[in-house]
Amino acid sequence: MDGTCADHKLPLAADVNSDAEQRTACGDSKASSLPGKTFNETMRENEKHHATANEDKGIHIINIKAIEDIGYIQPETVLLNSLSGDQNAACKHGLCFRDGQRKVDYILAYTYKKSSGNRTPSKKSHSNNSMHSVRSGKEGHPLPGGTRDLESAEAEPKVDYHEDDKRFRREEFEGNLIETGLELEKDEETKMHGVGFVKIHAPWNVLCREAEFMKLKMPTKKVYHINQKQGLMQKLNSVLQKISEPIQPKVAGHRPQTVKHLSYPFSREKQHLFDMSDKDSFFDSKTRSTIVYEILKRTTCTKAKYSMGITSLLANGVYSAAYPLHDGDYDNEAEPNDRKLLCDEWASYGVFYKYQPIDLVRKYYGEKIALYFAWLGVYTQMLIPASIVGIIVFLYGCATVDENIPSMEMCDQRNNITMCPLCDKTCNYWKMSSACATARASHLFDNPATVFFSVFMALWAATFMEHWKRRQMRLNYRWDLTGFEEEEDHPRAEYEARVLQKSLRKEYRIKETEKEKLTWRDRFPAYFTNFVGIIFMIGLTFAIVFGVIIYRISTAAALAMSSNPSARANVRVTVTATAVIINLVVILILDEVYGCIARWLTQIEVPKTDKTFEERLIFKAFLLKFVNAYTPIFYVAFFKGRFVGRPGDYVYIFHSFRMEECAPGGCLMELCIQLSIIMLGKQLIQNNLFEIGIPKMKKLIRYLKSRRETYLDHEEHVKRKQRYEMDYNLEPFAGLTPEYMEMIIQFGFVTLFVASFPLAPLFALLNNIIEIRLDAKKFITELRRPVAVRAKDIGIWYNILRGVGKLAVIINAFVISFTSDFIPRLVYLYMYSSDGTMHGFVNHTLSYFNVSDFKPGTAPGMEQDLGYSVVMCRFKDYREPPWSENKYDISKDFWAVLAARLAFVIVFQNLVMFMSEFVDWIIPDIPKDISEQIHREKVLMVEVFLKEEQGKLQMLETWKEHEKKREENCNSQSPKVSRSQRGSTASAYSYRVDV
Repeated sequence: MDGTCADHKLPLAADVNSDAEQRTACGDSKASSLPGKTFNETMRENEKHHATANEDKGIHIINIKAIEDIGYIQPETVLLNSLSGDQNAACKHGLCFRDGQRKVDYILAYTYKKSSGNRTPSKKSHSNNSMHSVRSGKEGHPLPGGTRDLESAEAEPKVDYHEDDKRFRREEFEGNLIETGLELEKDEETKMHGVGFVKIHAPWNVLCREAEFMKLKMPTKKVYHINQKQGLMQKLNSVLQKISEPIQPKVAGHRPQTVKHLSYPFSREKQHLFDMSDKDSFFDSKTRSTIVYEILKRTTCTKAKYSMGITSLLANGVYSAAYPLHDGDYDNEAEPNDRKLLCDEWASYGVFYKYQPIDLVRKYYGEKIALYFAWLGVYTQMLIPASIVGIIVFLYGCATVDENIPSMEMCDQRNNITMCPLCDKTCNYWKMSSACATARASHLFDNPATVFFSVFMALWAATFMEHWKRRQMRLNYRWDLTGFEEEEDHPRAEYEARVLQKSLRKEYRIKETEKEKLTWRDRFPAYFTNFVGIIFMIGLTFAIVFGVIIYRISTAAALAMSSNPSARANVRVTVTATAVIINLVVILILDEVYGCIARWLTQIEVPKTDKTFEERLIFKAFLLKFVNAYTPIFYVAFFKGRFVGRPGDYVYIFHSFRMEECAPGGCLMELCIQLSIIMLGKQLIQNNLFEIGIPKMKKLIRYLKSRRETYLDHEEHVKRKQRYEMDYNLEPFAGLTPEYMEMIIQFGFVTLFVASFPLAPLFALLNNIIEIRLDAKKFITELRRPVAVRAKDIGIWYNILRGVGKLAVIINAFVISFTSDFIPRLVYLYMYSSDGTMHGFVNHTLSYFNVSDFKPGTAPGMEQDLGYSVVMCRFKDYREPPWSENKYDISKDFWAVLAARLAFVIVFQNLVMFMSEFVDWIIPDIPKDISEQIHREKVLMVEVFLKEEQGKLQMLETWKEHEKKREENCNSQSPKVSRSQRGSTASAYSYRVDV
């Protein structure tokens, strides 16, 4: 070994191609140790040989023992990889390479067929002319350029060409990763049967290069003070901080910032501007893993004709997983880390009353996940005033139920109002007073206060959206995302594969001069399938709801014929409760089915980028799940009881079953029951039990499977699992779409039909308090650490929220007008009441029917239960009496009420929309102090660059003056100095100044 490199820390073979300076300094001396060829030349020759013969060849990750055999690293250099006590303590859980210094930034996991027997290949001496006898000492993994010896080749089992192809593609991909500068280390001696791991480390020069490419904003040395509020606002803020002290998480950096580092996109040419006092923490683990993932996505496998990077290799099973590591254990008291801190201060149910440590979440998981939890926190906070107002409205209904004249008239048995039968032949006449409990319960949700609450919730939704935009802008400023624009993402693996297929089909016809891409003609079959599939799924939902309607009608008829008096008395309650439970079960099942169908429909479209794929998937899944969740509620709110006909002329389904009627108190009470059961059922079963149970079940299955497979390997029981092995057993991160989706559906329950269920915000608040900690616990304990993604907003979900808010105004207007009795009561009070009160309202809404006008075979067969003969029965509708010339025709009262209902819808919708837009306009999207700070940052950055330019000019002037004086001195002292000598001296001095 050459003496110039004796004390140099030479990396492993995985590092040789990654460090340009080390390669320049020591490349010749190392190459001289290999007879006739450099190491890279041997690797390239080996790859060429592998392309022609399908044999098991060398890989780019070299075992230390084998490298020592071939003389590439001298024995004293190998000692760098032995762990000292401190290094072992620092990296005993697999967070570093074997040298105990280089951090593991990313993990690639793969499966391989592991033989049950252990063969120890014999050592071969190193030949001066070739490296064919070099072995790694580990079965199945020879060195680059090496082959198995004859003894091992005879002992090998039959070649699995599929596994061999995967191994070759891994070798090529890992070699390309090395060429990008990454450092790799392989580990197959794990406790996991047949699973190998490739540890990836990004050195400093790679981090700097990629940070510049990705335009990552990093903190500079320039620090400035954030303007603080003065006067009364400052005192108010200090008081609020003291009050909120107990509910603040105990994490560093959660306090309001008073100083801030000026941030600027990283540049290698301007490294002197950045705060590099601690290079180890300049790029945190989240940023390092993001940089490595970007390299993995764009690194290709061209020889295998797979040019799609890690996504394609994962999809084809070449690698089984790719993930960054968690910082450590979350339940180890002796080793504090960010994961444990998040578990204690964020993912614990005992801190449900505290604010979330959003900055720490962003530091650990990235901006996209942190924005979701920040949005969920803002949404939960905004539910507090909505819940308080909803409780007040409900209590108002409870307080005024005994003063409600219509319900008192319905409960008064002295009125002796006989109602027409609810079904043909088997159902008897009944007294209105028997529906007293339903009428009183309806008043709890159908009172004048619900109209106010509907207007309030519409304004609440607009205020919530504006509040979130301002909160989002503050986070963007704090996280240095102002001015961040998402660049076009890398094409997806499936898209590249389709483009490759298309280009191969065209190769024999025409020579392509430009890059191929998919057009609408290529996607038309997928678009048509999407359209037909979505229409079919929506039709299926309608068919299921129609089936539940048939069940309700047939069950009501069957119970009416029952000989049990209690069954006949509770027909409505029994039918409503069982039908809602059936609807809930169907909704839960179809939610999972529709999620899978939406993903399949999006996959066959072959979107180009991950962002496009996610947006299209969200749109389809939301459309299908929205229809699935709200169709039963829409039926009860707007269709039930509207098309029943009248006694003597009912509307029948299949000529057998009469359409359902609303209760005398209206359908609002039934709508409330339907909404509450579906909402609470979805939150309890789907959002909580499924989220807890399914990940734990999958984790248990993987644990039992791995334990059974490793049972045969006796030696593996002695070893402790490394960090990457434990993370491999966790559930892969599947994206935020399911988390957002359940909250958007809940937002619809809170806003769309809030007029019928004022307690919806309260139940949503209680659910979300648990949901935040449940999601946090799932991220910390059950999921692999996801790759951090930069994002400045919540994307398409904001537009969906705005759409749901606009739709809520329209739906609540129709619920108040057509589902509740609010408008009929107003019409009666101001047009028909003789004394200006609601006395006589119930009688006004009921029409008369002569029982002699029943069709043959439809009249009740029993009348003895009432104790008197019935001549006239009543039914709820606005129709002419039987003694009128146009008997049973729609009366003028109906048209007056209908006109009032439509007028209310128009006035309510436009008024509330105008108020919402006014709230949107009056509240600025960007807080004033944030806009001032952003402007100040720009001014300060300009000042920094101006000072830098002035410094350069001063340095240049100083150098010119110094050079001029030097030339004068040289001319005066040595007039015979040649011009060429002066020029060479000046050039050498100029070079030193530049350096």
